[in-house]
Amino acid sequence: MTDILAQLEAKRDLARLGGGQKRIDNQHSKGKLTARERIHLLLDENSFEEWDMFVEHRCHDFGMEEARVPGDGVVTGYGTIAGRPAFVYSQDFTVLGGSLSETHAAKICKIMDQAIKTGIPLIGLNDSGGARIQGGVASLGGYAEVFQRNVLASGVVPQISLVMGPCAGGAVYSPAITDFIFMVEGSSYMFVTGPDVVKTVTHEDLTAEELGGAKMHSCISGVAHGAFANDVEMLMQTRALMSYLPMSSREDAPSVPCHDPIDRPSVVLDQIIPDNPNTPYDMRQVILQIVDNAEFFEIHRDFAANIIVGFGRVDGQSVGVVANQPMVLAGCLDINASRKAARFARFCDAFNIPILTLVDVPGFMPGLAQETGGIISQGAKLLYAYAEATVPKVTVITRKAYGGAYDVMASKHLRGDVNYAWPSAEIAVMGPEGAARIIFRDAAADPDQLTAKTNEYREKFANPFVAASRGYLDDIIMPRNTRRRIARALVMLADKELKNPPRKHDNLPL
Repeated sequence: MTDILAQLEAKRDLARLGGGQKRIDNQHSKGKLTARERIHLLLDENSFEEWDMFVEHRCHDFGMEEARVPGDGVVTGYGTIAGRPAFVYSQDFTVLGGSLSETHAAKICKIMDQAIKTGIPLIGLNDSGGARIQGGVASLGGYAEVFQRNVLASGVVPQISLVMGPCAGGAVYSPAITDFIFMVEGSSYMFVTGPDVVKTVTHEDLTAEELGGAKMHSCISGVAHGAFANDVEMLMQTRALMSYLPMSSREDAPSVPCHDPIDRPSVVLDQIIPDNPNTPYDMRQVILQIVDNAEFFEIHRDFAANIIVGFGRVDGQSVGVVANQPMVLAGCLDINASRKAARFARFCDAFNIPILTLVDVPGFMPGLAQETGGIISQGAKLLYAYAEATVPKVTVITRKAYGGAYDVMASKHLRGDVNYAWPSAEIAVMGPEGAARIIFRDAAADPDQLTAKTNEYREKFANPFVAASRGYLDDIIMPRNTRRRIARALVMLADKELKNPPRKHDNLPL
């Protein structure tokens, strides 16, 4: 018995060492933590239960029989984050570059299957050189097995991908299916084809950072939902994100004790709307005045900044916030803003998180680039997301709600549950001046007459009263009372039941 126990401990020590101290030191020299160090920071202390520590690959080609390491380049198991369970896999770049083999994939698939069965979130820490070439088609098949489970888990349990090193080729499609992707600036990248292949095929000379770095994906492509300075910051922010999410679609959104009074009035909101309707203001300040303790976890902060999405709490209840941002492009809805908000709204609906929508939108972005880029179908994604959502939906129009954008932004017509407006709201088919130019064509050539007709239109239509008179608004509220009115609405909606017609699945305008 003593001998077998000694053998067990020796094997454990070998597995914990990964690719060896030299490779661990190399990982540290690049400012990167090891696979196990990352898990220990992400999870509560001493909560990690590891599975398949002794699994080894079964490849005998190209000298691979001499390169066996227990664990085969990925650490898998489960633990807790703030006392709540989570399944985790962490690829170990010190072992054969974290490359994925048939057995490596099987380890990941095992915990994915268990996450789906038990209703526990899944967090993947990606740091891999891609499919293990020596494994051939078995390695490629392993990726497809992971992809299949990503799809089956979608909308069942939250899936978060932390890209903490290279993620290239077919490997990128697993994170792409998951709910949130975070990256580390300077040390992680994602692309379908690397810089060398791109240079050969298209003659573009690009670095890995330019082609698929954290800043590119978090600011331009929108593939990544956030970029962080280092491994530690990313892991701490992931813990924070998890506090807003339920374990699975079987549960309601989490709620925590709240010590921020729901009837706290806000003088800031009373004064935030400028006298000039064309002057911008920061919608982020509105959000911070409404949510508990001014705590807001923003998603996609650097991408499509004309719309804001993220998580907050109102009276302790987790809510998803979607808000137009007048500081950027006047808050117009364009292609990127539409798909950003649609994806977020669908996530909230899938996981029973109420949606709070703050509206100040002059319309959809005009122009050839938007039309050729498919603004029609892209904008329809946002409309579709709100229309199909069955979670509680509370909407507040702070200023402009013009044209089709009024309809799209969680209006009463798309089954908005509680729809409020501030007295400063302007709800109309279009802006007053544009409307006056069309309705009063003869007055368009005379500036004074045009101004008079514009003011006439504004007084008659560009206000919240017409919409309120038709029941499209439930009330016109004082800005200072917004937090209290939203909190009360969410309490009233706590037991809301609404089901869509039965179907195999919907057909989102992709």
